[in-house]
Amino acid sequence: MKKKQLHIAVGIIRNAQQEIFITQRAANSHMGGFWEFPGGKLEVGETPVEALFRELKEEIGIDVINSQLLQVVEHELPDRRITLHFFLVEQWDCQPYGKEGQSSRWLLQKSLVAEEFPPANRVIVDMLINNVI
Repeated sequence: MKKKQLHIAVGIIRNAQQEIFITQRAANSHMGGFWEFPGGKLEVGETPVEALFRELKEEIGIDVINSQLLQVVEHELPDRRITLHFFLVEQWDCQPYGKEGQSSRWLLQKSLVAEEFPPANRVIVDMLINNVI
């Protein structure tokens, strides 16, 4: 059986105080309860950057001014393959918030805890904690 392939654009929203904006997945969703960097699935014909801009507007209410592709991570799950396009976003308009009712918070980059994130995000969390990004 061929696995479903998903492409996801992810924004690492970082402010001047080296804080990262994260949101919490709904308890009834896939990987519910984990904290995550905001973002979402690419739509048909959409580039990762286009998806990033759209998803961050829909999910946390910001308009991205500038983003930088950091890394593309492939992750295998029992039922699907995920390609995550991680972007660093340090310039945006409006204040981010959980526009869909999800919990959200700012956390110092060095205070992130990898185990609080889905496994596919942990390599990026480790890079943030260790100031590689």
